[in-house]
Amino acid sequence: MSVSLWCEEEDGVRAGARGAEAAVRAPWDPSVSGLRVMLRLLSLEERYLPSPLYVSLVQRDPKRREELTKWALEVCCECGCDESVFPLSVSLLDRYLSTTLSLPVSPSCLTAACILVASKLTESETVTADTLCAAAEYEFLSSNLREMERIVLGTLRWDTAAVTPQDFIPHFLSCLEGLQGGDVEVGDFNSTLRRHSDTLAVMCVCDARFLGLPPSLVAAAALNSALRGLERRSQREMRRVTSKLATLCQTDLAVLQCYSELIDGALRERLRSGLRNREEEEEKVGGVEEERAGTPTDLREIDF
Repeated sequence: MSVSLWCEEEDGVRAGARGAEAAVRAPWDPSVSGLRVMLRLLSLEERYLPSPLYVSLVQRDPKRREELTKWALEVCCECGCDESVFPLSVSLLDRYLSTTLSLPVSPSCLTAACILVASKLTESETVTADTLCAAAEYEFLSSNLREMERIVLGTLRWDTAAVTPQDFIPHFLSCLEGLQGGDVEVGDFNSTLRRHSDTLAVMCVCDARFLGLPPSLVAAAALNSALRGLERRSQREMRRVTSKLATLCQTDLAVLQCYSELIDGALRERLRSGLRNREEEEEKVGGVEEERAGTPTDLREIDF
């Protein structure tokens, strides 16, 4: 067996608030995937779930949490963070609030501190404290953010490497090798499937209805929903894929199908809401244009 000691790192470009800069990324290593790795992740995921009391309180009134998670998503996108930063930051936020059951004076400062910790844990080029302060329109100072960071770390006892749905998706995909969509190349299809699965998983992280679910179940349901949306497979073949995903995440087939349908419904709600908001904005713009185009006074009544 030939063994190569060369590092096969790939150069990429990250564009965002931190500017365009070279980012070094290692390719997917098949030796760190498989059943052994997934079993390890499955054994750890329950350790990082929020308490049932916190879940019930948030699901009773989810508006505040949804505002914080959406703001965190906007900041991560604007800063060009790695895809793993956002779900990890929300996990830290939920675990902190699950322990304290109370929001601090500045909830945005708490959210920014969770983003800062997640970025330090997963990225080589981390988000700076000044960037997060600017994203919050200087609602808090850099010193306040550093202090909140220490409070979060102390509350969580420095146990920050939580398991998220994004940790399972590449392993599930590697176990479903051979999937392809018609004439599309296997690599292109798997890349598209991964991107859509990540998007649906992010939507679930923001949605309080999925709060408290094991990350493996969220990842499997997102992948199953993305696969159904991308390719028209026969019902028989889809049942086989869904059954395999249920086995991988160690859940019942009916449970996985239920949450896949819930993701489909949540996606339709988001699309309808986005379309409705767009139509309202267009109506407002049209109303302003009509007011500008209209003549308030009959020109014949003006005495020159």
